[in-house]
Amino acid sequence: MNTHHFALAALASTCLLASGAALAQDDFQAGSVLVRARAVHLDSANKDSTGLGLAMNNKGLPEVDVSYFFSKHLAAELILTVPQKHTLTSNGAAIGTLRHLPPTLTVQYHFDAPGFKPYVGAGLNYTRFSSVHLLGGAADVKRHSFGPALQVGVDIPLSKQLYLNVDVKKVFIKTDVSAGGAKIGQFKADPVLVGVGLGWRF
Repeated sequence: MNTHHFALAALASTCLLASGAALAQDDFQAGSVLVRARAVHLDSANKDSTGLGLAMNNKGLPEVDVSYFFSKHLAAELILTVPQKHTLTSNGAAIGTLRHLPPTLTVQYHFDAPGFKPYVGAGLNYTRFSSVHLLGGAADVKRHSFGPALQVGVDIPLSKQLYLNVDVKKVFIKTDVSAGGAKIGQFKADPVLVGVGLGWRF
């Protein structure tokens, strides 16, 4: 399932549940904590300036986040997953694998709406690349990446403490690529991540 189909399925689920969600809605307050678990589809933009036609595979992955509310409308969210293994290809041919760990911190604004709770967010992503095995060691990538992250989503209350969550993020991840110890260009993964999951409010 590609990202567009995943997003459409998530939107359909949202619409089906939103009609009856107003009965369960309860506002977030200062000090509220929302813990979410999501299934996420990662779709990489694969922008490459090396001339090698580099691309990273798309994949599904688990995601957990914790949001702390400073007020009814303002929250900070820490987004976490486990290191993800990817295959890197050059013009369609596999040249090796690497892992990336991309924790992200966003600040969100939550809107008032009948029956659901939409939000937008922006923040910072840090990605650590590890277990890099490219062309038998002939190629390498820079191990650290910092970049902005943008987010839009909605929480639909299923009960006073349980929420259905649909979330879309654009995360800017880039790394320098080297061969023989010399930089040959830059690879930008810049993925879109579409997630669906549940949230528990404490």
